[in-house]
Amino acid sequence: MNEFDRDIETLINRLKVDTTPKVEEKIDGLAKRLIELREMNLLKINHSVLEMIVAKNLIISGYDVNLECTVGDNLACDVLATKGMGTMIVEIETGYVPPAHALDPTDYIQARIASKIARYSNYANKFALGAPPHYVLPIPKCLTKPPRYRTEEEIKMIKFYCDMYYSNPPVSREEILNSRIHSVHVVDVENMVVKETDPVDYLKRCAQWGV
Repeated sequence: MNEFDRDIETLINRLKVDTTPKVEEKIDGLAKRLIELREMNLLKINHSVLEMIVAKNLIISGYDVNLECTVGDNLACDVLATKGMGTMIVEIETGYVPPAHALDPTDYIQARIASKIARYSNYANKFALGAPPHYVLPIPKCLTKPPRYRTEEEIKMIKFYCDMYYSNPPVSREEILNSRIHSVHVVDVENMVVKETDPVDYLKRCAQWGV
């Protein structure tokens, strides 16, 4: 058993504590999916851990959950949850910056967050970002508002950031105009707990901390 498999096994054993057999079965299925993707060298363990904890929280809340699902042309989401006729996409963010962007990490992260909200939120009723508590997500304030309250200047600003890094395909004005983030999932790995919060409240608390 390799290190990834061992870590996933440890994780799912912790996630199964005090759960029902039905929840355990669903957790096992998601873990198998991650191991298969890891064998194709498509996943990293820190990202997978956050996905699994978010997935368990959604399963307990009554959602059917799938991981690493295709939702559009060349677009796969981290967590896709369905309940009745409603859908939710949760994209996991660890704060990783690739070496190629060592000299522009802030611009790169801001563009990545904006592009994820713009692209993925158009494929679900609700869109959320998931991140550990030690990483502060640079969420554009204008994307926390309903689209009808978004100004043309705000849309141009988001488009400018996205165009700096994403051109194949580019993020369209329509995607930005119609997109919105509905919640933030703060993932406490040590305690296996997820706290879902409103993005406006999340940004206010970050501002109070001076970040």
